[in-house]
Amino acid sequence: MKVNLRAIEFSRTFYLGGLSGGCYFILVVTGIFLMFYYHPSVPRAYDDMKDLQFVVYMGPFLRNLHRWAAHAMVAFVLLHMVRVFFAGAYRPPREFNWLIGVLLLLITILLSYTGYLLPWDQLAYWGVTVGTNMADAVPVIGPQIKFLLLGGNAVNENALLRFYVLHCVVLPLFLTVLASVHIWRVRKDGGIFLPDRSSAPERSSHTPTTGDEGA
Repeated sequence: MKVNLRAIEFSRTFYLGGLSGGCYFILVVTGIFLMFYYHPSVPRAYDDMKDLQFVVYMGPFLRNLHRWAAHAMVAFVLLHMVRVFFAGAYRPPREFNWLIGVLLLLITILLSYTGYLLPWDQLAYWGVTVGTNMADAVPVIGPQIKFLLLGGNAVNENALLRFYVLHCVVLPLFLTVLASVHIWRVRKDGGIFLPDRSSAPERSSHTPTTGDEGA
């Protein structure tokens, strides 16, 4: 496989796509380990978080690595989208891949949001309460969105279980499939977008001829 050297320069992409994928890999690995110590139920969820903080060996490191990788992934995916936009790489024939990228950004934000409730502390409870009330204010479909997220009309055990399933199963599955299609489309569309150098204005060289100059 041949790759254009210009396409893999750091200044071309800042490796934001690869960094986003690296963060996702860290999240999957740390998330699997965290699942061994967590129960998605109201009596146990908060106690499990305290055990991870004070009892489990390297629990704080594991939880904080998962948390900061999640924050970094949101930032990297957003910056990746910004770079693609300003580079003009969303134009045909790459518009389909741009839409996939928008969906990946949305799923990344939803992954971060659904993981917010899982510690089941005051910050998580009221953060999700405010967020779902904002969704409820959306015209026409707001109440349906809130009910879909919470599995009811209040932040309770149904909401915790639903957020857990969304965070650990549904959203990662969608993200993995879309990321695979995203990478495939990059290859299908000819690799990383490179602006056409031939479109740059050429300098014209004029050599005066001997003859009637100044006539």
